[in-house]
Amino acid sequence: MLYIYIYIYIYNIVRCGGSKVNLRPPIISTDSRFLLCASGDLVKVYSTRTEEWLHSLQGHTNQVTGIALNPANHLQVYSCSVDGTVKLWDFIDGILIKTFIIGYPLFAIYVSEKHEGVLFLHVSMATDSKNECFQLVAVHLPKSAEQEVEAKEMSVVSSHISSNPSCTAFGRGGEYIAFARHLQLNVYFFRKQKTCSFSLKATDKKGAKNAFTCIACHPTDDCIATGHEDGKIRLWRNFIHKKEYTYSTQHWHHNAVNTLCFTPEGTHLLSGGIESVLVQWQYGAGNRKEFLPRLGGSILHISVSSDGQLFCTSHSDNKITVIESSFKVCGVIQGLVKGDGVLTDLMIDPRSKALVLNGKPGHLQFYSLLRDKHLYNLDIVQQEYIYEAGLDQFEVVKAAFDIKGSWLATVEERGQKSSDLEFFLKLWAFDERTQSFVLNTTITAAHTDRIISMCFSSSKETTMLVTIAEDGQFKAWCQGADADTQQDQNFWSCDFVGSYHNLKPTNCSFSADSSLLAVSFQEVITIWSPETWEMLTTLCQPPGVIRDLCFGRLSCSKYLLGTTTRNLLCCWNLLTCALEWSSSVEVSKLQPDPLSENVAAFSYQSKHTDVFVFKPSEPRPLFTNKNVCSEKVHRAVFVPREEPLNNCDESSQWLNRSQLYFLTQNMDLLTFSTATEEDRILSSSKQLVIDDSVAVTPFYLLLGKHGQQQQKLNTQSHPAADKPQQPQGSVTIKELLHTPAHVLPAASVLCSMFVNSLLISNTGVQQDPLREEMDSEKEEEDSEEEMEACDSQQELRVQGSVDEVTLKLSKAQERELKRVRKTDFSWMAGLIDSKP
Repeated sequence: MLYIYIYIYIYNIVRCGGSKVNLRPPIISTDSRFLLCASGDLVKVYSTRTEEWLHSLQGHTNQVTGIALNPANHLQVYSCSVDGTVKLWDFIDGILIKTFIIGYPLFAIYVSEKHEGVLFLHVSMATDSKNECFQLVAVHLPKSAEQEVEAKEMSVVSSHISSNPSCTAFGRGGEYIAFARHLQLNVYFFRKQKTCSFSLKATDKKGAKNAFTCIACHPTDDCIATGHEDGKIRLWRNFIHKKEYTYSTQHWHHNAVNTLCFTPEGTHLLSGGIESVLVQWQYGAGNRKEFLPRLGGSILHISVSSDGQLFCTSHSDNKITVIESSFKVCGVIQGLVKGDGVLTDLMIDPRSKALVLNGKPGHLQFYSLLRDKHLYNLDIVQQEYIYEAGLDQFEVVKAAFDIKGSWLATVEERGQKSSDLEFFLKLWAFDERTQSFVLNTTITAAHTDRIISMCFSSSKETTMLVTIAEDGQFKAWCQGADADTQQDQNFWSCDFVGSYHNLKPTNCSFSADSSLLAVSFQEVITIWSPETWEMLTTLCQPPGVIRDLCFGRLSCSKYLLGTTTRNLLCCWNLLTCALEWSSSVEVSKLQPDPLSENVAAFSYQSKHTDVFVFKPSEPRPLFTNKNVCSEKVHRAVFVPREEPLNNCDESSQWLNRSQLYFLTQNMDLLTFSTATEEDRILSSSKQLVIDDSVAVTPFYLLLGKHGQQQQKLNTQSHPAADKPQQPQGSVTIKELLHTPAHVLPAASVLCSMFVNSLLISNTGVQQDPLREEMDSEKEEEDSEEEMEACDSQQELRVQGSVDEVTLKLSKAQERELKRVRKTDFSWMAGLIDSKP
């Protein structure tokens, strides 16, 4: 029995990127250059032209639930969070200006030009009922010089509003606010301080579903557009008089309308839904409309720039699409696609080091963890996906890479019932020319029932794929050989079929050197030799079906680990074929590190997940962390580091070579952060501040080290060389270079002063030409005296060997000759020409 000794070390569990960018509508800056969106506990700033992530506004301690531009300053943005605070940012420079403490969890934020110094917030209020109650409150921001201030003055605008922020909107720049909930539309007029309510029936004779799903107000007219569950759009007018209100209906969407938005001029109404089609309705022209189809996932939000030149749509596949007013897509900001669930494991592409998992329907996505950026999608199904609820379509359910990244195996299937099940096993080869994977082999009948698991061999010499299925068999697939020539062909075929007493297989795993293959059948583990396909031995354990299997690595390669449905973690010694140790613990995921002996185990107990890292050869865990998340963890992966961490304490040694990532049931991608990593990130972020004398540009990062080495070589070779004194950097120039551009004077004012400050000053006094000539003559005399000394030394060396004496001019005669040469005699030419 293994007794687990718990040693708790403090690590920061952080979101490592890939957070949702579609939780709330994005906003576009006034000049249409920047796009801002809430992403986890950050506000990310992107460029609308290049689609590149510029920087993040970091300061909230929980999910950011809303952002809004400051009406009084178009360079500032408000953000609200579940942590109960509202923060004001300078989003261009990423500077936190002020924090307002509200004290309640916040779920949305609204601003109005006619309500200066007032924010409208969605606040969750504690109630005794099961359904959480939301209120719309007006918060008056206190004027204080302190950076953190408590906002105490607030008033309730409306109680029991919808939890969906899309069901609340301001009209006529803030004269009234409209909010809908279930079947009721409410309009609150600020000047009259009264509310008008309008109700609809749940259904009608035609079976319509009239529940409100979203709302938008016309910027200049008294018109409110509402979306409904049956796909209809209603335009409400004359609602100032409760008894005389009217509405007209427009219908195109076949399912619920998710979002509505008017353009700034009010000439068009934009709508979106599950069809992934952006619909542009011409206001006041009946049913005249334009379409922009095939945008990806369902449209969740629509935003428009203040000048009406750019549209933004947020999609269910964690994507933001930037669209020009001419209905042309000009940019896509793609986050980590998570969908409703990850069917594949978390994998690392050996070539690009990218995280690979399910992407948009029918695709695998390649995501850079280092840059927090979506790289590309690989179309596996190669069929057009239809966004309609209830349709049974192909999905990628399994995927695996070989150790070199040259081959990719995928399984796609559709049909929930075994009788309707369709699936394909596909092998993809990496193409060096296109730098992507190309379909090589499609196997339509790999098994007679659903494939449960598959894995590649760990050997770099030979590549083998093993699949297990619910038909009770496991199959080994290799690159085929021509029957006549016996030469390897570029296709795959079945090499071996194995089974064990008609039991259903549950998992499979190769040893580190691929000399052994372990396949579990219910409660029995079978060990096979891939060379001869001989079953070497069987391993049994206390009752329980095997769930996970993995071999030890490096010095622990003789151990085999397994978890069971009876909450047991077992370790077998393959040299003795005996159970080495076992522990009673519920392990939801077992993940080995390919670069070390470490194995990470995630245990779900008491409604939270604990993680512990251990070596199969040692009974004591190296690391234990309690309550890393409140959900089960079924997906995890060790990601090799580009450079090993140095100077880590003993408790962090297991993170030196690889970093552990895991995915929760809420689709949050988390990792462990050590103090060393945080210091390294902090030092790199402060590099510009530390080294003010050198501008850290991309060219400097590429050539800076080379320049420094060249400078050292020059210094060593010419240590005494006199160099002109460069101008010392002044405080004024440093402030000029670090001050935001939008608060500086015009460039024409600063240009001449800045250029003059960079010039090398002339410390000498201006001299007349005669003085300059005398100085030059003096220099010539000095140089001539030096030459005389050198000549005399040379004459001494050759004395005795040369008897002839050469006649030479004296130095005074040479100087006189040089002076004559410099004299200007052009006046004589004029006299000669004028002679008769």
